[in-house]
Amino acid sequence: MIKVHVHGPASAPGETVIEGRPGESLMQAAIAANVKGIEADCGGLLTCATCHVYVREPFAARLPPPQEDELGMLEFTAAPRRPTSRLSCQVQLGPELEGLQVDLPENQH
Repeated sequence: MIKVHVHGPASAPGETVIEGRPGESLMQAAIAANVKGIEADCGGLLTCATCHVYVREPFAARLPPPQEDELGMLEFTAAPRRPTSRLSCQVQLGPELEGLQVDLPENQH
């Protein structure tokens, strides 16, 4: 299992530690753990931006660059986009992401 640290937004600070299986998306792991702040309205079909997260370094550099579809959906995030913004449905968990740290935006809608 891959351990992930999910940090709440400024309006709801705190940290939730979740675990996911290698190959599972961060969104799937967060939904299974009932993380508040990951809406995932489309269920991971890459047709919305309601699973937006900010990936902390050095983990952001370990991820493959976002594909064109993800970049397009990131244009529709409710919260401001940052250089390390990703859709959690596109972040595949693996050993290189053990201890992954992400921040949730203030809102997803």
